[in-house]
Amino acid sequence: MANQTASNTGPSGLGRFLFHHEIDEYPASGRRSAYLALAVLATIALYYTYFTQTGVTPNILQYYHMSFSFYVWIVVISNLIGAFASLPASKTDALGRSNVVIYGLLIVGLLICFAVPACTGEWAFAVVICIIGLVEGAILVATPALIRDFSPQVGRASAMGFWAVGPVAGSLITSIVATNTLSHLTAWQDQFHISGIFTLVVFVLALIWLKDLSPKLRDQLMVSEMDKALVAAKAMGLSEAEVAEATAHPWKQILKGDLVISAVGISVFLLLYYAATAFFTIYWATVFKSSDGVNLSTSAANSLNIWFWAVDIIALVVFGWLSDKLRVRKPFMLAGTIGGIIMLIIFLGLAGNAYTGADTIIIVEVLLAACISMVYAPWMASYTELVEAKNPALVGTGLALWGWILRLTVGLSFIFLPLVVTAVNPVVDNLQYAQTPPNGDAPFNVQQFQLEHPKSVAFAEANASWLKPLSTDTNYALATAARLHPTPANIAALTKAVGPVIVGKALKYETQLVTLVVPYRQDLSYLAAHQNELLALQNGVAESPSQWQHWFWVCVGGMVLFLPTVFLTKGRWSPAKAKEDEDAYEAKVQEELKQLQGVGA
Repeated sequence: MANQTASNTGPSGLGRFLFHHEIDEYPASGRRSAYLALAVLATIALYYTYFTQTGVTPNILQYYHMSFSFYVWIVVISNLIGAFASLPASKTDALGRSNVVIYGLLIVGLLICFAVPACTGEWAFAVVICIIGLVEGAILVATPALIRDFSPQVGRASAMGFWAVGPVAGSLITSIVATNTLSHLTAWQDQFHISGIFTLVVFVLALIWLKDLSPKLRDQLMVSEMDKALVAAKAMGLSEAEVAEATAHPWKQILKGDLVISAVGISVFLLLYYAATAFFTIYWATVFKSSDGVNLSTSAANSLNIWFWAVDIIALVVFGWLSDKLRVRKPFMLAGTIGGIIMLIIFLGLAGNAYTGADTIIIVEVLLAACISMVYAPWMASYTELVEAKNPALVGTGLALWGWILRLTVGLSFIFLPLVVTAVNPVVDNLQYAQTPPNGDAPFNVQQFQLEHPKSVAFAEANASWLKPLSTDTNYALATAARLHPTPANIAALTKAVGPVIVGKALKYETQLVTLVVPYRQDLSYLAAHQNELLALQNGVAESPSQWQHWFWVCVGGMVLFLPTVFLTKGRWSPAKAKEDEDAYEAKVQEELKQLQGVGA
């Protein structure tokens, strides 16, 4: 039984290669690990494409002249479509998981690589992203179901931790690629070309090597590696009718209060995580500033994302392993939730200081990410175990319930985000005016200029009505000539161009003109030309921190609501009691296996 053998049923030739990916024997540990790794790689590819837009959100808003509200609605609708796509994915219990993953990767890869870069308007962009959400909703169910099929309960948290690495690694890769390529690639669309090509490569790998357990195998409960012989023995004795009976009326068996409440609980707990995946780049860029007083660039914002996602990945693996090692889930979920609430309150407090140092931000965000991971990997293991307690043949249906509730909760919550955070558009739309080369020379840093030359800015604003005519190149030349050589002819030429009133003002404030205006004429002219845009930017920057804080308080509330649902999950609080349960179960397995062997003899 250590070797993989393909099923002898089903199509043949090309059809078998393209659509038949089942194996009839539980694979040995090395091959099983390879299947698990490929499922995780497929998840990473999917979410890298799904989150590519989050790495260049400011660029997308500017390119399409898209409002932040419109962008959030794209996220909302994409999530809602994904929610309802999760429900049909419950059929993977009967039809298998691998084809959903393989051809989902193909569809998403083609859309991301070719369709998104070709979009010429915001509505076309919205349609493509929503189609991607449809495919993502189905794969969201199929990939963790594959992970469950190939992982016993004893190692389930580690396996689910590795699965959860997929979405997080997608965000991490998005940030790494954006940080290192945005500064020298010509267009934001290149980010989609890169992620699309990567996904198409993973599609080819999955098409060749990704496998699925046959229904007789995946319908069995496997607690530990010692169960392998028992699972195989039971599978050999199952008829097609018995397999069909096990998956009959799936929603009647799965739609139970403890599963629904647990799924709702983790959904509201993850509100902060989904805000991070969709909006952290925008958050950093609109709330925090560099030491020179300028809002962070998209590239700099992505560099902060890297820390959050990298620690999230490491913590998922570490806490998943610890949960399996200690054989408990609930203590990790409880400790992680309490720690997450504390760190999120500290995190939202940082928004009150736009000049918070990068070191401080990184320390707080990585601790917050670690707390989220401490909860999520054990919860995923516990949830699949809770589903198996109802019926191990309906894990796909249980995960479909979770995927539907998760996407529905996130989608509905984001409806309210634009109502709470209204300052994003004034910042994103006008950020370009804060650092623009007004005369083709080095970029003009508006915020820095205002800080360094407040008297010049104040004088220019107070006397804008008569300074504006003097700011044109022709009139400036006449004014310079009249000031340096105040002959009757020069003064008459200036008076003819701008009128006697302005000439009088210029003579009256000659000292201020020479010291405050003349050295910075082009810069002050730029400020005057874009005063409306810069005022909107200034107001947006001022309002943005408190608005984001309001949303993060909503996320704190989600974590608080999750706390009581921990007690509904399956498993012990005590590692010693969990070890006793495991020993008793193993003894039962040995006895049952002896009985089956006796019947076989």
